[in-house]
Amino acid sequence: MAGVITASESSWIPPFTGLSLRCFGKLVTSLRREGADAVRKGRPWGLPLEDRVLLVTAYWRTNLTMRQLAPLFGVSKSAANRIIDQLGPLLALQPRQRFPKDTVLIVDGTLVPTRDHSITEQSKNYRYSTNHQVVIDADTRLIVVVGRPLPGNRNDCKAWEASGAKAAVGNTLTIADGGYPGTGLVMPHRRRAGEELSDWQKEHNRSHKQVRARVEHTFARMKTWKILRDCRLKGDGVHHAMLGIARLHNLALTG
Repeated sequence: MAGVITASESSWIPPFTGLSLRCFGKLVTSLRREGADAVRKGRPWGLPLEDRVLLVTAYWRTNLTMRQLAPLFGVSKSAANRIIDQLGPLLALQPRQRFPKDTVLIVDGTLVPTRDHSITEQSKNYRYSTNHQVVIDADTRLIVVVGRPLPGNRNDCKAWEASGAKAAVGNTLTIADGGYPGTGLVMPHRRRAGEELSDWQKEHNRSHKQVRARVEHTFARMKTWKILRDCRLKGDGVHHAMLGIARLHNLALTG
């Protein structure tokens, strides 16, 4: 159909996926290998796999409604919704299973405003949100783990374990901000009442802050995907979006 967005027109791919044409081709090949384009019962998809991937990423990037998005790809509203439901989980980042001995990780939580109130609570941003624990490799800055979403009023120190991020990381050295007391993570030194930090503690806090800022930069890049500013997806949809965007983030970094 003329006048619609399609992956066959290469100019659409970078703005909607954040990937180069080469990386997008690698992603589609990987999805085919994982069975995303397998023959299924019933009516076949009206769009090729490349266009279906582009539709999902365009939805995450723009956060358009199905009524707005579907005509851009020449499909019905219900077809666009089915494509997102089917491909979203398949685009998910797979957590890393093993870490080299010298690996240093960084963890922090981020809030994603989510309209499904069955999985959210009002949080410090005064909106119904979900708390997502994200772990990155301090050296490569790649996302290695994204925990299960929890209600936004959960403290990071509790969400660290409840989300499954702690179990996924194991005993790997992990640094965090001051919001993780009692977790065993490497946190900045705190000044006690009536005392001052020593020079070496101040220097340690300074270097700790500089390294930990890398996870904040990761959040800034992820939040360019507008779905993470006001997610309308229900149930596991917000988790699949976080995992899919994490995978696209890693692909963009590795080239």
